[in-house]
Parts: sequence; structure tokens; C-alpha cells
Amino acid sequence: MRDIGRRSFFTAAGALATSAAIGSNAYATGHARDAATADEYVDVQLLNITDLHGYLQAAPGANSVITGAGGTSYTVGGVAYLAAHLERLRDGHANSLFFAPGDLFSGWEFDASAFADEPTIEALNAMRLDFASAGNHEFDKSATFLTSHMERGATFPVIGRDDAFTDSAGRRFRGADFPYYSANMVWNESGSTVLPPYNIAYVDAGNGRRLPVGFIHLTAIGTESFPGSYQPGLRTLDDLETANRCAAELRSKGVNAIVLSMHDGAVAGSDFSSGSNPQGPAYELALRASPDIDVIVTGHWHNAFTMMLPDPTGSPRPFVEAGCYGQLINEINLRLDPDTGAVVRPLTTAVNHPNTRDVAPHPELKSITDYWAGHATRRARIPLATQSASFTRRRNAAGESTMGDLVADWALWAGGQPHGPMDDPGGAANTAAELAVIAVAPRVGQAVIAGDLVLDAESGGTVTFGQAWNAVGFGDPIMTVTVTGAQIRQALEEQWAPIAGGGLGFAPLAVSANVRYTFDAAGPVGRRIAPADVLINGTALDPARTYRLAAPSYTLINQDGFSAFTGFTAPVRHTRDFESFVEFVRGKQQLAPAPLNRVAVRNADVPGARIGTVAERPRLRAPDGSAVPRPEAALRTASTRGPEGQRAPGGFRVPC
Repeated sequence: MRDIGRRSFFTAAGALATSAAIGSNAYATGHARDAATADEYVDVQLLNITDLHGYLQAAPGANSVITGAGGTSYTVGGVAYLAAHLERLRDGHANSLFFAPGDLFSGWEFDASAFADEPTIEALNAMRLDFASAGNHEFDKSATFLTSHMERGATFPVIGRDDAFTDSAGRRFRGADFPYYSANMVWNESGSTVLPPYNIAYVDAGNGRRLPVGFIHLTAIGTESFPGSYQPGLRTLDDLETANRCAAELRSKGVNAIVLSMHDGAVAGSDFSSGSNPQGPAYELALRASPDIDVIVTGHWHNAFTMMLPDPTGSPRPFVEAGCYGQLINEINLRLDPDTGAVVRPLTTAVNHPNTRDVAPHPELKSITDYWAGHATRRARIPLATQSASFTRRRNAAGESTMGDLVADWALWAGGQPHGPMDDPGGAANTAAELAVIAVAPRVGQAVIAGDLVLDAESGGTVTFGQAWNAVGFGDPIMTVTVTGAQIRQALEEQWAPIAGGGLGFAPLAVSANVRYTFDAAGPVGRRIAPADVLINGTALDPARTYRLAAPSYTLINQDGFSAFTGFTAPVRHTRDFESFVEFVRGKQQLAPAPLNRVAVRNADVPGARIGTVAERPRLRAPDGSAVPRPEAALRTASTRGPEGQRAPGGFRVPC
């Protein structure tokens, strides 16, 4: 490293408490405060956002307010404001790079999600995103969808109905102007990476010289087993080993400034302008990752902090996360030695800027968001089918409802659909489901059924796109798996469990129309259903036989309290729930409630008989009373035994 003049820097690990951020900036050392005067170095500005999730209009509910230094609150969110702040932050920076550590799309806002998340890509293109790490939700459809459609603009299946919509400029979707990366997401069978592992950006060092800055990208460990991104054909590699290997490769290529962009995170206090008492997988990695890595940018945990952590040699480096839903822009300023391209660590600064709504929105981005909001309103009114009567979640004594039966029939249909070009290759054979189950009132987590389909007599019983989309789903796929008859019986038995005070809880499962079963209301928990009383296509359940079962991924991986299905084999992934249910309704054209005769009760009137009490689970609310987005609510309330329901140290649950 070149001589840094009269400055002297104290970089020992003892100088770096984990709450090293002071005020609104995190400094590698106190001397970094005068970094703006250090003009003998090459300035590089790194800007990043994370976990946008397609929220173009504003951060939802309580997420629209974020707390900074001294408890100051800021109202934040919206890509039109984000673009305005980006424009201001970039001003005067010759070397500015804008990137994101994942979960930008797989939108949860109807304006984006109803259009195959293409509006999010249009907005990011307009904001000049340079590149992005693939988060778990970038795989919510498939790796093929990410690379073929979102990156390159390939269409499937129906242009203007399923994807390839006309954007705000009147053009068909052409894909992202930026690439995606992941060093640790690989194809399960071959072990080859799905995306490039890292990229090298070159910055202007003056006098016609350029210096390389390397970016390593990681996807959250276990993404292939998360409920939304469940992809049997993929697997994730160890993140620490992968990061260190990539850092060594970059150094061998002459790259002496390295950034790790990882879609995994931590919790580090409630003040976005600093950090304290960090906990979580990204923090554990940050303490151990190669000293060759100069910056660690995180995401996935929907937290906000900016701080300095010592690397294994005690040298400080930024450790940051920029919240979610467009709340913040994180800015890191590096100084590179003009001779070696190495980061002058003691001059590094990092700060989280709130995306406040007290500035004039960027005109182009406002035009984009207004266009898609209007388009979404029109699309929600598109008729899909007609219904002869209402479908409701109102249950009879046996736990059966017209809405539950309809959704179970959809699951069976979905579990028999062929794969198309946007589905990933490999994995088990796509053998059609023989039956389907839906947890209509799960003991843990949120139900996949979000609303009723109420008959609108004035429209002649029209079921619109918006009604179908909002009635079912939180972004998880239907899966078809192989289970035994014994597992099916056990799952049916798991509908009942003791509750506090000596009561009996009842978490009913809806079954597809080809299934009938009877339970004994006087029987003890675990012995209420005999195999002979479960009929599939008129034939009694065989505990020793295997069956192809369709159900939401959420249920199969025990995120709503049905452990019987764990250990399933030959998983095949199908389309995400809300998109699939729309196709089901469109294909049916006419909907009529079926008689509630799939579940029968024996001995309901004998002494001691108990059907059980269903625990109604209201929609999860934030402290301010606003509704938590359904996909996030589903994961926050999921079973701690599920892959993405694990609690972090201190009890914090990863939200998505």
C-alpha cells in the first residue's frame, strides 16, 4: 500500500466495539471523518438497497416508518422517491456503483406481482441498477424463469396475459438491464453454478487507468428448501467456504478490492444509523470471512444497521443492511490506493440514508409507478369465470367448507399439470397427484385461503382476476410428493391435539373431491380415523402403499403443524399458488359449490364425544395495527421446525 502521508491510523480490533457507528455514519477509525480531503486516493461510492419485494408505491403498513439516531422517525418508501435520493447521492461521484443483495422481485404488491414482477424490473432498469445478488425469492418461480425471462425477456406461455406485458413506454418486456449473480446456488445433479459467482467492476483511476473492484454474491443457505423457493433441482453450497474461495480467485486475478454481497443477514439493534449487539448468520460469517474481503453487505432479514466489524486480522470493514421495501439506501465510500487498487480500510465510511418522502418524486419513476397502478386496477376487474353461489370459509361441524373444498380441488388440479419451458430441468418424474389436502385452519401459521368468493349477483356471478388472486395464496407453490398411506392417515389424525385447559384443538384439512373419510368423535387423539374409513377414488386407504399427494409446499415441510408429511420423496414443484389458482378458475369458467359430504362424523352424539375447537387465526398485524404482508405473515407465524421458521439467537425470526 502506498504511504498515506502524515495520517496515522489505529486499527486494532480492540478499537472496534460492535456498536462502532457514531451518529449517522460508521467509520473504520476516527480518522475516516476527514476522508473527503484525502484526494490522493481513488474514490468509489457503493450504493445498495435490499429486499424491495416489488413494493413500488410505498413500504407497507408499519414498514413505512423507520427509526434512526436519537429515536427520530422517518416516513419512507416508494421507488419514485428512491430514484430522487439516488440521483442526489450519485451527484459528484465519478465512480458510483448501485447494486442489491437480493429479493428485489417476487413482488408482494399486487401492482408488481400481478404482472410477473416485470414492473419491478422496469423500475430497477430506470434507476440504473448495475447488478444484483440472487436472493431466495428470485427463485420463487424457477432458476430458468430468472435467467430466461427476468434477465433476457423470453416469454411463456401467453404474451400479455402471463408475462411480457406492455410497459409504461409501450414496449413488451425485454428483461433486466443488469445481471444476477450467485456463487453458491448450484444445480443439484451437476454441481455447476446456476449464475456467475462474482463480477468485476472497473473504476476510473485517472490518466486512462482503471482499477478492479470484485463483488462476490451469496444466496441464503437452504433457499432450495424454503416454502416459496422450494426447488428440488437446486442446492446451496456453504457460504463461508464459497466466499473465501471466490475471494482467493479474485485476488489471483489481481483484484485487491473485494465486496461480499450476501442474501443473508442479522439483527443489530433498532437504529438504522448504527449497530449494536449483532446476531445472526451474516454476523457469524463476517467475523470469519477472508480478510481479503473489504466490505460485507447483507439482506434477507429485513433489518437496518450500519457498523464496522473486525475481520480475522482485526482490521475493520463495513457490515451493513439496508432494511427492506425501499426504506433505505446504504452508502459505502471506499478509498483505493491508486497504485495497487487496495482499499485503504481506515478511510472507509458507511451510512444508511432513509428514503424519505419529503422530496420531489423522480418524474420517470413516478410515471412508471402510476402506470402500473392504473394497469393493476384494470387487470383486477378482468372477468375469469362465473359462480352460481358463494364459496365461503364457514365450516360445518365436520370442519368442511365450500371454499376449503374448492381450494382442495384446485390443489389436485395443480398437482397434475405438466411442466413447461420455464420450469427447471431435472428432479423426479412429474407424476400426477392422486389426492390433495389443504390446511384450512392450521394450528400454526397462516391459512393459504385468504378470503371468500362471494357471489356478486349484479354482475351475474362474475369472478374477477383480482378476486381469484386475492382469495388464495401467499406465493408458495403446490407440490406433488410421494407419501405412504400411513403418512396420510397420520396427517388426518394430526388434525386433533390437546390444548391448554384440557380442551381439544381441531385444525381441519380439506380434501379433494375424490376423497371421503369418517372420523370418530368419541375416539382418543391419534386413534380417530381407521384406514378403512378413508376412501380414495372409492378404494380404502392402504397404509403400506405409496400415493402421490398434492399440497402447498408450506404444509409439506411442516410450517403449519402437520409433521406427518416430512420425509416425503420424489418432490415435484408446480406453479405458485395465486397464479395457479387464477388459471384454475379461468379454466373452470363456471364454479358451483359442491355438497359438503367429503367428511363425516361417527359417534357425534355419544357421551364424551368431542369434535374439537378450531382456533381462528386473525391476520397478523404490526404494532400500529396495519396488516403484515401475507407472505411475511405466513413465515413469521410458521412452525419453528420448518427450514425458514428457525429462530435466530435472541428469538428473532427471519421474516423471508
